Amino acid sequence: MKQLILHNVRSHYNVGAMFRTADGAGVSKLFLVGVTPSPIDRFGRPVLEIHKTALGAELEIPWEKVEDILGLIKKLQTEGVCVVAVEQAETAVPLGDFIVPESVAYIMGSETEGLPPEILEQVDSILEIPMRGKKESLNVSVAAGIVLYHS
Repeated sequence: MKQLILHNVRSHYNVGAMFRTADGAGVSKLFLVGVTPSPIDRFGRPVLEIHKTALGAELEIPWEKVEDILGLIKKLQTEGVCVVAVEQAETAVPLGDFIVPESVAYIMGSETEGLPPEILEQVDSILEIPMRGKKESLNVSVAAGIVLYHS
């Protein structure tokens, strides 16, 4: 079982793209944490930018808005889910060496800030996509696609 956690992802288009990719990759649930926008606004209306890139996938995959990321991590770990941060870090495992657990939740972070240290300290593993060019990182929705299709 694969789950996806979006922590402080600000772009509606990135959120929509990850819903669409998650649907194609067989993700069972998305958790939207912090400032990550929901597919439905506070008035119960669909968010058009998310719908435009998700192409309806936001209606297919269960999702939940969560405020406390550390509480969510602990809850999932208690349920036997291996929580994996996708982030560049000294202790990160390169994607090619990563053995995918049977039950996994991947955390994708903010487009500009990534994931904070307090999250990296609580996860079971940190996964890194090796960069071979001059740029240091990928767009968060692209990185999510690579990781989700690796597993």
